[in-house]
Parts: sequence; structure tokens; C-alpha cells
Amino acid sequence: MDVSKPSVARMYDHLLGGTDNYISDREACAELLRMAPSTRELALINRAFLVRAVRYLAAECGVRRFIDHGSGLPTRPNVHQVAHEVDPSSEVVYIDNDPIVLAHGRMMLAEDPSTTSVLQADMRHTDKIFTSPEVTRLLRDQQPVAALFVSVLHCIPDRHDPWALVHRVAERLPPGSYMVISQLASDDAQLRDEVTAFMKDITNDTWGRVRSLQEVNRFFEDLELLEADEPVEVSRWKPDTDLSVRQATQEWIEYGGVARIP
Repeated sequence: MDVSKPSVARMYDHLLGGTDNYISDREACAELLRMAPSTRELALINRAFLVRAVRYLAAECGVRRFIDHGSGLPTRPNVHQVAHEVDPSSEVVYIDNDPIVLAHGRMMLAEDPSTTSVLQADMRHTDKIFTSPEVTRLLRDQQPVAALFVSVLHCIPDRHDPWALVHRVAERLPPGSYMVISQLASDDAQLRDEVTAFMKDITNDTWGRVRSLQEVNRFFEDLELLEADEPVEVSRWKPDTDLSVRQATQEWIEYGGVARIP
């Protein structure tokens, strides 16, 4: 692990006000903020969307099982903490391939190892994930499962087809399961190109890209959107209050929603 090079997970941690990051991550975030000044608010908005979506699925839809793809560094409240507020028996599997995420995740397991697991895997490796003991346990009796892809699909290059990934996961979940999806999006082609080039540079060309709103809409094909007729800027998805964080500018947004698998 070379901490002289920025990590996407640690950059996100810094934007959320966390402490598990290094100067390389903070310098990369400063450059992102130069290109897109609303980036910090965007990260906070996305995290609040994740919390609202998990709470909604647990409290309103009766979901007790969650798979968090590309979970990132633990940030309170975490998915299992939100779900446990509704039902302490709720089960969560976190999936990530970042070594720092895994180390912190395993420390987090001490809170409740009977219901929370961390799986070291690339989220693109659907077969590996869905044949793991951690995930097969969630599928044991065909109860609904929520698969989370929250602010991670832009990390996947087009050549690895993130749309196919979402549909592979949907096909493996029990009928009546749910998908929570958000992704960095903009209809400003110049900004998309500038930010994408920067992120590819700092990740050695392993990052994906900022996508257009129409491209994000494709993730929801064959799914039934809930609480909205179409994907939205995620601060608009069932907001708790009018006082929640808003972006002063919207050169890019977190765009997505919550959907049911028919």
C-alpha cells in the first residue's frame, strides 16, 4: 500500500470530514474542489442519501439483508447501524478491495460479528461474490435483499460494462429485492472530461468516468423506481428536512434512486 498515491476511498473519507486519509488524498481533493467547488457538499449529500435509502428499505419495505458494493471506509452511521435501528437482526455484507477499508471493516466487525461481514473482493467479480459464504447466507431462503451501488459505478471503466454488472447482480437476487444506485453525473461535457482525466491519472487509468444523466438512467432499465418517476439528484430523494446539505453549484451531481426488482 503506497500512501504517497491518493486512494478514492480515502479521498471520500476526507471529503466527509474523516481522519483516515493522507496528504496525497487531501491534495487530490483540493484539485477536485478547484475543478468542481461543490464536491464536498456532493459527498455529504450522497452519504445522507445512503442513510435515508437504507432506513427506508428497512422500515418501509421490510428489508433485513444488505450487500454494500464498494463500501469504502466506515463512516457513522454505517449501513448495519442504520439497519439495526429498525431491526437488530438485520444482516449486512460489505464488499471492498481496498486494504485500508478491509482493516477498518474488520475492526468494525467487533460490534456485531453475527450479523455483519466484510468480504475482500472486486465488486465487478459477481460470481466470486455470490458464491462466497457471506453472501450465500443472505440468499438462504429467498427473502428480499438490497444491493447497494452508492457512488461507486463511476469507478468502473466502460470496458468493464458497469451496466451489465448491475443487471448481473439483479438477476442473482431473489424476486422483489432492491437496488440502491447513485453515480457522479453531469451534462457538462467539458467538466466530465476534465474530472475523468484527472481521476484516471491519479488511479493509473483504473477509474471509470463521470457519466451523463441519460447514461445513469440506463442502470434502472427493467427496474421499478420507488418514490420517484425517474432518477433524481439524490438530495431530492425523500429528504428528511429542508435544512439538509445542498450544493451551492451543481456542475456535477450524485444522480440515482432506489428501485425494486420485479
